[in-house]
This record gives sequence, structure tokens and C-alpha cells, in this order.
Amino acid sequence: MDEQAREQTLLTALTTEHFVLQTSRGATIAESVGRATVFLTMLSAALIGLGFVSTSGQLLKPYLGAVVPTLVITGLFTFGRLVQNMVENALDLQRIQRIRAYYHRQFAGEHEFFADAVGGGDPRRAAWAAVGSRPGHWQLLLTTAAMVGAVNALLVGLGATLLTGLAGGSPTVSIAVGVVVALVAFAAQVAYIERASISLAR
Repeated sequence: MDEQAREQTLLTALTTEHFVLQTSRGATIAESVGRATVFLTMLSAALIGLGFVSTSGQLLKPYLGAVVPTLVITGLFTFGRLVQNMVENALDLQRIQRIRAYYHRQFAGEHEFFADAVGGGDPRRAAWAAVGSRPGHWQLLLTTAAMVGAVNALLVGLGATLLTGLAGGSPTVSIAVGVVVALVAFAAQVAYIERASISLAR
């Protein structure tokens, strides 16, 4: 195969790969939105149910005992998958930027087409720039995974508050325990997101 035929074959393969990666990104984003929506819908339904049973002391405790663990487990599974989707989406975007950088080097010439893909020479920074962001710890708090993690932390804190109250703790102590547990749970989930994002650099 001569050089021109090889170049044409490679270009065809890269164009196909570009399309596949973009489709993969769309699928991961759609899945993330779907999973977060299902979880928040469950939470909303649970709160509506709580309104119905809140006037009955006999039903309230069993209801919370059944619903809160269910929401926490579902929330943790949702959170774990959202982090996986975040990593997969970021990897797909980095690969797309590498392909776009090839387009720029080979075909753009003096034009600025695809120039953002080669900015700084770092595919990770180019990927961040493609979505209008800069690498940083605070950006992790803006992800869908962090949002679900915050809801999970509140639910875990609520569970800790209820358990402390059932164990005979005063309302003040129960609330304090719940706040501390919620903060620790949220910090643990943010640390998990950060560890997953660090793996992208390897």
C-alpha cells in the first residue's frame, strides 16, 4: 500500500472512530441523565408517601425504616454508575481531541480548524477546554455524580439521626450526629470521584 492509500485508509478509520466515540459520549450522557432522573423520582415519590403517613405515628417509623435504606442503596448504586459514566465520557472526549488534533496537523494548514484540539499539547486540557471548563477540584462538585452524592449524604445523615433518636439520644445530639455523618459521607463520595478522575491522567 502506497503512502497516499495508507493516508486515505487511516483518515476513513479515524472518521469512523470519531463518529463511534461521539455516539458513545451521547449514550453515556443519556444514561447518566436517565439514572439520575430515576433516582430523584424515587426520592420524590418517597417524600410524597411520607406526607401521607406523617399523621400516623404507627406507620411513620416502619415507613422510614423501609424507605430510607432503599433510597440509600439505590443512591449508592446510582452514584457508582454515574462516576463510571463520567470517566468513560472523559476518556471518549480525550480520544476525540486526539483525532481532531490529527485533522489539524494533517489538513488544516494555516487555518484555525480544530486548533483547540492541539492547544497546550495536552489532550486532557484540550478535552476540558472543549466543554468550556478548566481542570480543578471544584469542577468535580458540578458533576451529576456529585449531585447524587450530596443527596446520598443527606439520606445517610437522616438515617443516622433517626437511629440516634431511637437509641435514646436527645434531638440536639441526634441532629449533630446526623450532620457529622452526612458531611463524612459526602466527603467520602467526593474523594471517590477525585480518585476516579485522577485515574484519567494515567
